[in-house]
Amino acid sequence: MEKKSSINNTNSEFPWQKCYPEGVDWAGEFVGKPHFHLLDQSVKAYSSLICTSFLGKDITYQEIGTRVDKLAAGLQKLGIGKGDKVGLFLPNSPTYVCFYFAILKTGATVVNYNPLYTVEELSFQVTNSETSLMVTLDLGLLFDKCEALMVNNVLNRTIVASFPSLLPPVKSLLFKLFKGKDLAKISASSQADKCIFEEDLLETNASFSPVEITPETDIAVLQYTGGTTGRPKGAMLTHKNISIQTEQIMRACLTLRRGEEVTMGILPFFHVFAMTVVLNLGIGIGARLLLMPKFEMKDALKLMLKERPTLMPGVPTLFNALCNLDRAPIEELKHLRLCISGGAPLPPDLIDEFAEICPATLVEGYGLSETSPVLTCNPPTGVMKPGSIGIPLPNTIISIRSLEDPSIEMPLGEKGEICATGPQVMPGYWNAKEETDNVFVGDFFRTGDIGYIDEDGYTFIVDRLKDLIISSGYNIYPRHVEDAIYKHEAVEEVTVIGVPDDYKGEAPKAFVKLKEGRSLSKNDLLDFLKDKLTKIELPEDIEFREELPKTMVGKLSKKELRD
Repeated sequence: MEKKSSINNTNSEFPWQKCYPEGVDWAGEFVGKPHFHLLDQSVKAYSSLICTSFLGKDITYQEIGTRVDKLAAGLQKLGIGKGDKVGLFLPNSPTYVCFYFAILKTGATVVNYNPLYTVEELSFQVTNSETSLMVTLDLGLLFDKCEALMVNNVLNRTIVASFPSLLPPVKSLLFKLFKGKDLAKISASSQADKCIFEEDLLETNASFSPVEITPETDIAVLQYTGGTTGRPKGAMLTHKNISIQTEQIMRACLTLRRGEEVTMGILPFFHVFAMTVVLNLGIGIGARLLLMPKFEMKDALKLMLKERPTLMPGVPTLFNALCNLDRAPIEELKHLRLCISGGAPLPPDLIDEFAEICPATLVEGYGLSETSPVLTCNPPTGVMKPGSIGIPLPNTIISIRSLEDPSIEMPLGEKGEICATGPQVMPGYWNAKEETDNVFVGDFFRTGDIGYIDEDGYTFIVDRLKDLIISSGYNIYPRHVEDAIYKHEAVEEVTVIGVPDDYKGEAPKAFVKLKEGRSLSKNDLLDFLKDKLTKIELPEDIEFREELPKTMVGKLSKKELRD
């Protein structure tokens, strides 16, 4: 019997309830389900609609559903089932979509892998997660790494899917003729006997045998954290976690139109934000997914002009880059209705700048790998507070806890560690009991972020605990310094970190990228900041760079700057 998730409370218990949008029930009931039911339901409801558009080739929901069932049967024939971990080492593509749901149907667990990882990084994750089978494409850049893992006996087997087969016939032929060198020679590999071709799985005569799923405990996805504070850890996301998370977002976003939305798939699916807000949400509402295997602004704008997307999840650097294009308003953006920003803080001024070039509502959400990932969001149909990460999703509670003693809850308006509980919060880390115990206080997950809740229940992030700069005994929050620097009209991007200081212990240093064609000196920027920051908060040093380091998802990264 599937358990239901609901919260019993009075309307006066939580401050955000008085600001909840009309038609959205914060205390509503949710049912944890096998997550692949999401696809099954959409295949029935939207069978003839296009599910994926990839480099000019469209595939309907019915075709995706049929392929998923065949792949699930093929995986079962290989012996894949409950307890097995199957890796996805893929760019955004129909291959990812199909294997994601096929793996879940067998009862096995999806393990997401970053295609840019080194063999060393992959080796750790494969070993730690106990991944026995990897799925990849026959592109040399991808297969060569899987081959190295098999040579080193880290990985047992690899399923290889054809990249040219994902393209329209003419493009497929041209790719083979002019870019054939980019394809791996699987048959010539020393590991050929460990390779299985996707086409063989699809041609199997075996039929799929349904598997009994326990949503509360069966792990659907092992989502590895970024590892900025040490070795990456695998967040165990159950079928209940991700099925309810998808339903939470669908209920919170009242403006979404079932069977009509066109979603830009710029963010990579291996990242939990894209897996949830692009893939799972898109499938759940019967959207057409415009999949980009690699983000290039020129290609993205061309695709948007042709396909007219209505929904675009992204990171702040994407929306910032769009605002800094040399033309506005931008024709390519005029069909967008809703843009969801996540993964990093959204500078408040950027919301107004984006509104000048795009008619879409831009809202900021917040979450972590451990929370499937969304915890809060500014409501698309309610009050939006710039600088805030919004109000909790339905059935989600945010609690601000003392930095000295996380068992103590702080009053409204006072700063502390942001903690959360809800049906989307993981049960723990894979094979890491001590780390799991350290991130929970009772039922509440400790995010490691510092923030506060205002009188209306909106949460504001001050900074991450690990980013906090302690200078001469004073706490300096890098995000506060960054927000001040962003106010200068010449600044396009900024990252602030703490650097060693013999006298103060630590001091803030700013790394700044200027807008194209603009100039700014260190002294001029410091003069600009004098009435916006205290003397202790002023950057000790400012370094101007042509580019700032970013993660694969496009978030500004402090890790490389610290290193």
